[in-house]
Amino acid sequence: MNLPDPQAIANAWMSQVGDPSQWQSWFSKAPTTEANPMANMLQDIGVALKPEAMEQLKNDYLRDFTALWQDFLAGKAPAVSDRRFSSAAWQGNPMSAFNAASYLLNAKFLTAMVEAVDTAPQQKQKIRFAVQQVIDAMSPANFLATNPEAQQKLIETKGESLTRGLVNMLGDINKGHISLSDESAFEVGRNLAITPGTVIYENPLFQLIQYTPTTPTVSQRPLLMVPPCINKFYILDLQPENSLVRYAVEQGNTVFLISWSNPDKSLAGTTWDDYVEQGVIEAIRIVQDVSGQDKLNMFGFCVGGTIVSTALAVLAARGQHPAASLTLLTTFLDFSDTGVLDVFVDETQVSLREQQLRDGGLMPGRDLASTFSSLRPNDLVWNYVQSNYLKGNEPSAFDLLFWNSDSTNLPGPMFCWYLRNTYLENSLKVPGKLTVAGEKIDLGLIDAPAFIYGSREDHIVPWMSAYGSLDILNQGKPGANRFVLGASGHIAGVINSVAKNKRSYWINDGAAADAQAWFDGAQEVPGSWWPQWAEFLAQHGGKKVKPKAKPGNARYTAIEAAPGRYVKAKG
Repeated sequence: MNLPDPQAIANAWMSQVGDPSQWQSWFSKAPTTEANPMANMLQDIGVALKPEAMEQLKNDYLRDFTALWQDFLAGKAPAVSDRRFSSAAWQGNPMSAFNAASYLLNAKFLTAMVEAVDTAPQQKQKIRFAVQQVIDAMSPANFLATNPEAQQKLIETKGESLTRGLVNMLGDINKGHISLSDESAFEVGRNLAITPGTVIYENPLFQLIQYTPTTPTVSQRPLLMVPPCINKFYILDLQPENSLVRYAVEQGNTVFLISWSNPDKSLAGTTWDDYVEQGVIEAIRIVQDVSGQDKLNMFGFCVGGTIVSTALAVLAARGQHPAASLTLLTTFLDFSDTGVLDVFVDETQVSLREQQLRDGGLMPGRDLASTFSSLRPNDLVWNYVQSNYLKGNEPSAFDLLFWNSDSTNLPGPMFCWYLRNTYLENSLKVPGKLTVAGEKIDLGLIDAPAFIYGSREDHIVPWMSAYGSLDILNQGKPGANRFVLGASGHIAGVINSVAKNKRSYWINDGAAADAQAWFDGAQEVPGSWWPQWAEFLAQHGGKKVKPKAKPGNARYTAIEAAPGRYVKAKG
């Protein structure tokens, strides 16, 4: 079976940003049958359907379309519940409502056809992903000729909305990405990443920031935070009211944080071992030196958590146990279920990346951004095509989406190692299978209580996969571990500030056989989960002491003020 390449599909959608002919199509014409790739996709990839299943699908489609057409001829507006078509402009225009309803019927038919395909689960998931990308792209809301909201605004503004839309379009072509937020509203170091601190160390791979204490006393053991290297660290330090870094400081912790560099050609040969040894292990050594403490509270977010855990396993193999506790937020250690990201990982795709990158090179940040946007194309692509270009609206100021567009590169060798050994072969959880930094590693040797957080609607790290870390870490003392489940997704669930006190979280301190049993017995609590984490840190922070007057020490002195240069580097 000639399966579609999901990475190619994701990149193809986003590459249209630089294709003027594609922009012209959004403004000037509706999609035609000949231009619509949906009709040929299943045939092109060699999908076989049982004749009886296909016959049933056809009969259902003809029945539903006949009823829709009869209602249209009778002047009866179809019921359309999809939020893309919920406005009065869609509902009040019979032709627009019919277009929306027929589009949704076609989408339903194609989706049902995919589900009826008789093939392996991963193959079906790839087909499902490819077909869904096409379905979302061909929505009548994405074209001026079939979007009554955009047409209405064009009339109301006497053409000004079209002019503004073209200006927005040209601006984004120059930037190379669709603007998700008002990018002029934010600047790193001015109103983002402004928690006071000092860079006390740097090497080509990272800067180490020590934040300024704000409380009369602090926990004796410092907190070392390791963010993901796929994006900039300031997702943890957005604005003061939603900064997890600032919150940790305000809870009486001496906070250190790794600010990863945005790799250029000079780092094109950097490996996973380098991120572990020259990154996290080096940072641990420096924090121990500066604080005078052998034990640290360790923290990792997303792939940062995977790197931290690998580093602690390397140190455990050397007989060293620097972690007083380990916090992992939306982190994979067991890659058995990687959710929708599974469509991007198979032997063919990983081997291709290895041929391209494993001996040196960069995985461009824009390609990674395309991949993640393709997971939610209606929210992160087509919504902005409609608003910014067809309607001429300016995107609103949203710090999280500003950060989302501030992508970083990854070194090819590091990226290839990560893909093969975790996503493809799931070797990290197997004791002794991998050698990192010269040591055979076993995550089960990490001797530290673990605080594991997952987000219930996370499409990048499914929460049950995050929960699976409990079976791997601190095996001799499982009662010392904690799992907290937050509402919302991969990022919004984590950045759930106490100041805003939104959403809710679930806790269950009893024993549970598996993730579902844990959830069945869990208690839902309104508000932010951050206080649960603060309590955990306090339990493992040691006694309270007076904070040091100055950052660093005689060996590690101030280099520059936080957030430092590295976080401002563009790819």
